[in-house]
Amino acid sequence: MSTNKRLSGLIAAPFTPMDKDGAVRIEVVEQYASLLIRSGVQGVFICGTTGEGASLTINERKSLAEKWVKEAKGRLKVIVHVGSTCQKDSIELSIHAQSTGADAIASIAPYFFKPANVDDLVRFFSPIANSAPELPFYYYNMPSMTGVDLPVDKFLLEGKKEIPSLAGVKFTHNNLMEMNQCIALNNGEFEVLHGYDEILICGLALGATAAVGSTYNYAAPVYNELVDAFMKGDLIRARELQQYSVEIVKVIIKHGGGVRGGKAIMKTIGINCGDCRSPITPFTQEEYNQIKEELREINFFKRIDIK
Repeated sequence: MSTNKRLSGLIAAPFTPMDKDGAVRIEVVEQYASLLIRSGVQGVFICGTTGEGASLTINERKSLAEKWVKEAKGRLKVIVHVGSTCQKDSIELSIHAQSTGADAIASIAPYFFKPANVDDLVRFFSPIANSAPELPFYYYNMPSMTGVDLPVDKFLLEGKKEIPSLAGVKFTHNNLMEMNQCIALNNGEFEVLHGYDEILICGLALGATAAVGSTYNYAAPVYNELVDAFMKGDLIRARELQQYSVEIVKVIIKHGGGVRGGKAIMKTIGINCGDCRSPITPFTQEEYNQIKEELREINFFKRIDIK
């Protein structure tokens, strides 16, 4: 059942489990959801960048939405990313997401033919969001991937006129001044979901109360402790934990970034998500052994210990 309550806490962006041939292993989601619940994650943002949504078929994305809603069982909020370069595909995915009982939908900006201005972006999103009117809609702002860097605060103001369900933005950008403007807009009318794990403390300082990220899949205990320390005013401890998260991210970057390296890390903690779809290079056994050793060197497995 959908809800209009504001999101809070850590929201993991799950990887899409695949076999050696690149077929989606939908059955892994049950074990995956259980792990996230035990780790203290509050929700999932599925089929986004981390979930390789742009590399999945519409039917695969629908199947994943159905499975995540089923396995969440109300214990995790499920945000379904419905973004696509094809507006009609996104509309179909939105309608489907609402039918599954998802909690919200989100969409990235079209990234091949790009909107030239905010009005174009509103025009693209309106029928997508309005096709699932019961679900809160979030703009997934990620200029580093889309090349679309329009003023988000202006989009929120103009978008609300055409999209009654517009709840806020998943802000995956390091322009913290713009993020601050969005948080302060209309006395906090819009939700701003912090999108860069390695600077979560900055988002908290600006007033963000929810964060979406890929490292929350396997390092949620570190970030939950960070949030707790920050809320208690223990900034020294919060900074230490943020710096530790940076050490984890440095390992990931060495192995191809958050999606490729992150899938390998999931395997080290017992959730085999396989390799990424082409054109992302598969992991070799030698590289997998290497990443495990690098994680041991920073005491990763003891620090994240999820019972």
